[in-house]
Amino acid sequence: MTVATVLLLASTVGLNSCIGSFALTNRVMKWNNQVGSKFLNELVFFAFWVLPVYEVTSLADLIVINSIEFWSGSNPMVASTKVIDTDHGRYLVACDGKGYDVTLERTGESFRLDFSEENQTWSLQTKGDTYPIMTFVDDNHVKMIQPDGDMRMVDLSQEGVLAYSAVVR
Repeated sequence: MTVATVLLLASTVGLNSCIGSFALTNRVMKWNNQVGSKFLNELVFFAFWVLPVYEVTSLADLIVINSIEFWSGSNPMVASTKVIDTDHGRYLVACDGKGYDVTLERTGESFRLDFSEENQTWSLQTKGDTYPIMTFVDDNHVKMIQPDGDMRMVDLSQEGVLAYSAVVR
């Protein structure tokens, strides 16, 4: 039975001829890079090799997730849909790994949120039109859309957020 299981797993990996995106391992590594300083990130990296977090995620990617990605054409680690209940109704938020499709369940009205790495901007797409809503300027500032459609520089501090909040109310 053990030999049959090993042969089955080896053939699954060997016959799909797909390297895969290793989404689970990359997600853990991305989290690791955001833990803190470069020294803390390096310590966590070593700890994850010793524990063996990276070995387990790589094996799961290699045997299961990359095979699902190859045969289905989509990565199960990327796509997801969440339900958010609000006072205005229930929203369905679908993530395709590149942005978010938001649909008001009651009416079917929808819009899309996309992030452009190139210009560091979140945009809103609705009814065929695209509107930039927030652009990252540096670590301490963003440009945010105002009710009149103009973009305003906002300091990423409590005071800056409160000042912006007062303008958009």
